[in-house]
Amino acid sequence: MIDKDIYVEDLVKDHPQTVPVLTRYGVICIQCGEPVWGTLGEAIERAGIDDKSDLMEELNRAS
Repeated sequence: MIDKDIYVEDLVKDHPQTVPVLTRYGVICIQCGEPVWGTLGEAIERAGIDDKSDLMEELNRAS
């Protein structure tokens, strides 16, 4: 199960199929062309997403 504490680089390495979901939500990730360090939760905050539930559901469905 993917949660907000996973590191972005681990997420895209272990679950590359989640990259299109991240891109749709405007969450920058390594495979999207920008190096990002830190957790998924931090990346979501930088993207300005207040309600994380839909994104997290989609990421878990895609993984």
